[in-house]
Amino acid sequence: MASDDAPRGTTASDAALNTASDAVRPDAAVESEAVELTAALVAIDSVNPGLVPGAAGEAAIVEHLRHRLSRGGFDTHVVQAPGHVGRPSLVAVSPAGAPGPTVVLTGHLDTVGVEGMDDPFGARVDGDRLEGRGACDMKGGVAAMVVAAEELARRRLPGRVVLALVADEEDASLGTLAVLDALPGLGIEPDVAVIGEPTWLALAQSLRGYALVEVTLEGRAAHSSQPEQGVNAVAHLGRLLAAVESRGSLVAERGGSLMVTVASGGESPFVLARHATAIVERRTVPGERSEAALAEVEHLLVHLRLQDDTVSARARLVVARDPWQLDDSGPAAALAADLSRALGDDAASEPFHAPYWMEAPLWQAAGIPTVVCGPAGGGLHAADEWVDLHQVRRYTLALIEAVTTWGASA
Repeated sequence: MASDDAPRGTTASDAALNTASDAVRPDAAVESEAVELTAALVAIDSVNPGLVPGAAGEAAIVEHLRHRLSRGGFDTHVVQAPGHVGRPSLVAVSPAGAPGPTVVLTGHLDTVGVEGMDDPFGARVDGDRLEGRGACDMKGGVAAMVVAAEELARRRLPGRVVLALVADEEDASLGTLAVLDALPGLGIEPDVAVIGEPTWLALAQSLRGYALVEVTLEGRAAHSSQPEQGVNAVAHLGRLLAAVESRGSLVAERGGSLMVTVASGGESPFVLARHATAIVERRTVPGERSEAALAEVEHLLVHLRLQDDTVSARARLVVARDPWQLDDSGPAAALAADLSRALGDDAASEPFHAPYWMEAPLWQAAGIPTVVCGPAGGGLHAADEWVDLHQVRRYTLALIEAVTTWGASA
């Protein structure tokens, strides 16, 4: 972890005074700045090297935002993911005002790869549609949060706004885990966090968790003309696929899912396979523990062995992330209600239960109540990704209003 000072010739306190002296800007100016910053961030390549070996990573976009926020009076801290060179996240703390609550605005800076995209970093605008890799997931949300934090700092409201702009959400969440470890050393004790992931301006009510379980099946090689002399691992793999599919229909009735997403086995024709492997994916719902997926898969393997005692298999939990749901009461519930009111008619009318995972459970596990809401568009992880600039503008203003209202009553 390293701390960065304000630009040369300007102290952080000087910059803070300059920021504080600025008049509150018209809504149109704030909205315009959020759109401009969205385009600037999309233009920066921040493809996750954990997904695409040799990709740019987050260093350039962290430096761009660190420089901007330092000039605005924020204390900036670059937090490196331990053991991973060149995977920085940024923590930026607004100038201290009167005593009050601490609100974290957080989002990820990394993106998936750009295969199939003609101009992934062009940030082309067509009406209210801005196209480019990361526009929707989630540079529009990050831009809105940065501009909202800057405006909140100008108003010198009680408490602090902290931006946690993290690396690696699209892969292993190295950035958020590192930031959560760093916050106590920075003297930051958040009262609530807002994750600006794309939700089409809906207040997320729940997120599904997930687990990946790797199953390795062992057989015994033999010539395929004499199968009685061997054990075909691929045949056992087929039985596992059928068992997972059957069990998956029951899991789906409870809102989860169970499926095999990767499978392989065998080395050549005319030889019974000695090895086969499968990745079993389990999606979990609130009330379930994702780590329990390992026991669930092992239970299936026990039944396979009962049917055929030649089955030799072992299962290993690769990763597990628990589900999340919005608190019924407390700081997150109150801030979510304020944000919904601030969004007005732009807030989604239907509850949003995300079928996929976001990083809210990591913040919740650290004891920090969490809200998930942000602008969106379409083409997440696809070649035609885009963000709705109307949603970016509305979210920026609503976030300013909601944090102001919540902070006054907290």
